[in-house]
Amino acid sequence: MNEGWIAPEVDTSIAHPARMYDYFLSGKDNYPVDRAAAAKVLEFYPEAFAMAQANRAFLGRAVRYLAGAGIRQFLDIGTGIPGPGGTGEVAHSVAPGSHVVCVDNDPIVLAHSRALLVQPDLAPTTVVQADLRRPEEILDHPEVRAALDFDQPIALMLVAVLHFVTDDEDPRGILARLLKALPSGSYLTVSHVTDDFDSERARAAAAAYDKASAPIVLRPEAAVSGFFDGLELVEPGVAHLPWWRPDGEPPEGSERIWYYCGVARKP
Repeated sequence: MNEGWIAPEVDTSIAHPARMYDYFLSGKDNYPVDRAAAAKVLEFYPEAFAMAQANRAFLGRAVRYLAGAGIRQFLDIGTGIPGPGGTGEVAHSVAPGSHVVCVDNDPIVLAHSRALLVQPDLAPTTVVQADLRRPEEILDHPEVRAALDFDQPIALMLVAVLHFVTDDEDPRGILARLLKALPSGSYLTVSHVTDDFDSERARAAAAAYDKASAPIVLRPEAAVSGFFDGLELVEPGVAHLPWWRPDGEPPEGSERIWYYCGVARKP
């Protein structure tokens, strides 16, 4: 990708969560409007950089667990702008030949992700522009159907994305429709921001997303746990993100990472 290149369909007049997240991960694929919105988050939550890194680390741990459990197909919705430690990179490093489908609704994610397809160490990877709020468009998409075998277990990755689905948009219903299409032995991975730990600061930081392309919804532990109803949770269950199967002692300040997460198997 040429430095400074902007896909013609990319709207740089409004902040987008994927590009804000890229900024928090110290990426370069974001614009002044995204950085301005991110600055408002940082006014109330300077730990946002650490939170993004912790979430990316959880993603890596979850993918390694899933690959170790024999999963060779990953449907990553809300994948975000490609960067180190993403689903495809980790899956292919642990289980070469894994099939990964990346789905996002931001055109810049599509453009940058497709640029990675020329890298043979990341094949086979499929990139689709679609919206989580319309699950049938994802499930029926011809490229998704060509890439994944829906008769074999699939890992559904919803990492840091369900909190951009409002209650009116029915996240539980969306999730049910996605899971119904997956066979027994498939897995669901979720991470989700919360205001359980410091509601005043969390809500002030979340307000920075109100004028972005998608507002952020803070949910308590009970609501996040509800996403796994009917599934078999992997130990340690729904956990405070830094403490989900950590590689070592969580770093200092981990208690200020306002995320819950979990991985569960469809029986």
